[in-house]
Amino acid sequence: MNENLFASFIAPTILGLPAAVLIILLPPLLIPTSKYLINNRLIATQQWLIQLTSKQMMTMHNAKGRTWSLMLMSLIIFIATTNLLGLLPHSFTPTTQLSMNLAMAIPLWAGAVTSGFRSKTKNALAHLLPQGTPTPLIPMLVIIETISLLIQPMALAVRLTANITAGHLLMHLIGSATLAMSTTNLPSALIIFTVLILLTMLEIAVALIQAYVFTLLVSLYLHENT
Repeated sequence: MNENLFASFIAPTILGLPAAVLIILLPPLLIPTSKYLINNRLIATQQWLIQLTSKQMMTMHNAKGRTWSLMLMSLIIFIATTNLLGLLPHSFTPTTQLSMNLAMAIPLWAGAVTSGFRSKTKNALAHLLPQGTPTPLIPMLVIIETISLLIQPMALAVRLTANITAGHLLMHLIGSATLAMSTTNLPSALIIFTVLILLTMLEIAVALIQAYVFTLLVSLYLHENT
């Protein structure tokens, strides 16, 4: 069991070539679209959820910040579908890879911060020094605030990676325990299997919540700089 504990986090290959790119491109293909004037219930529900999320996330933004709405909605849909597909048996979850999450977090954070320094230079620099700071502490606080600013994309990526990875590891351990107990103690195996079902439901919620949290934090970074 210990040898295969992290096997699901290894990037898959096909004929020696990495298949992660194909897996990353798969979720957008699963989003249903409609070419008809009157949509069915699935499309209507999907559009309602997107409009509700977009309205909730973009309310605090000005006109310039709302130009990011399409990118943020695409981001939350991509992360949510990727996390949900990763819950399927024998599947690979790209969001368990810190490198991929950094590849999403760093450009979005850099774009928001760069936009802030271009449009609101004084306000962006003012964030590096809290108001009323004693003069001897100014160099130290500027360094601390600069480090806290630069660490934001790392915090975004690590938060998503840790939550998704922890859930998958826990499901793997409980599933292995259920399989091992099924041959020795059936009542205990049924209890553990019930816990596994409840944990799976929790992980579905975590997959959606983490997608929302990741996108919301990017939106907050954008709000601070527009």
